[in-house]
Amino acid sequence: MIVTLPNAITFGRIAACPFVAYLALAPGTTSRYAAFLLFLAAALSDIWDGHLARKHRWVTDAGKLLDPLADKLLLVSTFVPFYFLTRRGDELGGMPWWGEMPLWVLVVVLGRELLITAFRGYAARRGVVIAAGRIGKHKTLAQSVFAGALLLWYPTAISAAEGGWSGALWVGFRHFHGSLIAVSLALAVALTVASMADYLWRHREVVTGRR
Repeated sequence: MIVTLPNAITFGRIAACPFVAYLALAPGTTSRYAAFLLFLAAALSDIWDGHLARKHRWVTDAGKLLDPLADKLLLVSTFVPFYFLTRRGDELGGMPWWGEMPLWVLVVVLGRELLITAFRGYAARRGVVIAAGRIGKHKTLAQSVFAGALLLWYPTAISAAEGGWSGALWVGFRHFHGSLIAVSLALAVALTVASMADYLWRHREVVTGRR
């Protein structure tokens, strides 16, 4: 059965992805705050549909394939805009600690998703449905924390510059916020590589063609 409530929520998350990308790249703080809020809703819906599927036993093979696909599309709708946003050339363009998003980060993160998507498709043709593993879920969480934090960083920084925020509370929050972005990206990249190795190792029978 494809049409279940969790799967419907997943379809909604997929539909939200192009709007997140568009709003993230749009000028003005209103659009960028909207990008953050839409991303937050999409990320939280991932937790909600998973909870519903487990609680009511609505787990389906279609859901096992659609849910990772939605995660990957949401990843693309944030990381690709980030690559260009961090290269705007103004004082707000670079990420804390990292500066411009390195091309190799984009290649590693998106390359892993392309590889695992192709691997899942190959496994499905052999009758094997591969659900997300534990490390993969941690990877998705780290990526979501980074993406949400950076989506909020830009409009907040603009609001602070326009409003002349300079108090100790704002300075402390800015340092915390910047550190969260930098550390979560480093963790996301590390878990991206680890989760790819985990997938291939756990399903090595499919890789070697013995199954």
